[in-house]
Amino acid sequence: MGYNFSMVAKTMFGFEEILAKELRNLGAVNVVEGVRMVSFEGDTGFMYKANLCLRTAIKILKPIHSFYVKDETDLYKKIFAMDWSKYLNPEITFAIDATVNSENFTHSLYVSQKTKDAIVDKFRNTVGKRPNVDVKFPDLRINIHIQLNRCNVSLDTSGRSLHQRGYRTATNIAPINEVLAAGLLLLSGWDGQSHFLDPMCGSGTFLTEAAMIACNIPANINRKGFAFEKWHDFDSELYDKIVESSLNKTREFHYKITGYDKAPSAVQKAKDNAANANLSEYITVERKNFFESEKISENQLHMVFNPPYGERLNIEMEELYGKIGDTLKQNYPGTDAWFITSNLEALKFVGLRPSRKIKVFNSHLESRLVKYIMYEGSKKAKYNNQHK
Repeated sequence: MGYNFSMVAKTMFGFEEILAKELRNLGAVNVVEGVRMVSFEGDTGFMYKANLCLRTAIKILKPIHSFYVKDETDLYKKIFAMDWSKYLNPEITFAIDATVNSENFTHSLYVSQKTKDAIVDKFRNTVGKRPNVDVKFPDLRINIHIQLNRCNVSLDTSGRSLHQRGYRTATNIAPINEVLAAGLLLLSGWDGQSHFLDPMCGSGTFLTEAAMIACNIPANINRKGFAFEKWHDFDSELYDKIVESSLNKTREFHYKITGYDKAPSAVQKAKDNAANANLSEYITVERKNFFESEKISENQLHMVFNPPYGERLNIEMEELYGKIGDTLKQNYPGTDAWFITSNLEALKFVGLRPSRKIKVFNSHLESRLVKYIMYEGSKKAKYNNQHK
């Protein structure tokens, strides 16, 4: 399989610990949590496996160089000095992604431009021909990260963000991103050992991700491709073996995953997305209003959802969150109910005390993932008292 090298998995705020756990479970070594990232080591086969299987990673980067940098001229010199022939030739297209957090460098686009100039000039000087830039579909995507005076140069092994799993063609308004959905499910402790309900399912991202976790299906098995597949040293035989062995680790799921939505269009989209992910046999989607529903099974239920949000009047929010609390209290005994909200004020209208509150971000909105435990018994006791 070859030697181990360093890699960095990018993630969302609050998911660092679960991503580190995912990496260890897959077999990574020297796993170290950072902020919105986890560094680790593995070989080429592991790089393929990480892209294929990780649920909470947005990107996997392979660092190739790191240096101190003073200003734009210094950046140009040091990028020019690197041996780019290991990764590029004039026939290969490339693109630069830059992120900058430094007083000396304020514009990431300017950093990208300087890096591109240095690489192009290096090829002109050494072989007389230059590689072209292709921003949308490059053969090689190079990542530049400048933090204060330190510049890290990496190869992007993933390409498009790993939340683009490949199964979601139908989206609803404000759909929840797949990496966020998977991370919230893992934070909620979902492991496929009970029935699952998303009572406000929209286009069904929680449903699909919950089924993939329950069956241990690789997160990106439906994806069209990864950046590393275009690299000159791509080992397609090794990659096929990794895919095969990952698929051999899937497991059976013996419970039901159900989604409700009031809107017929959302129900259809959720069904389409489940079908695209080849998970229709595990997922049932019904047109139903959560507030008029009740728990179907006697067994333990795991519920995760994303209540509608946006430009709503406060009074509407008050009513919505009040109804969520009432429905859980009255109709869902024996349920662990989790939901995410960026409306931190509205939580007090639920009328229940959350047993957990976890800080997360939904795109750029600071949010909370909250848990309400609805104990078994209150409903039974009421029923028994009525029939004495």
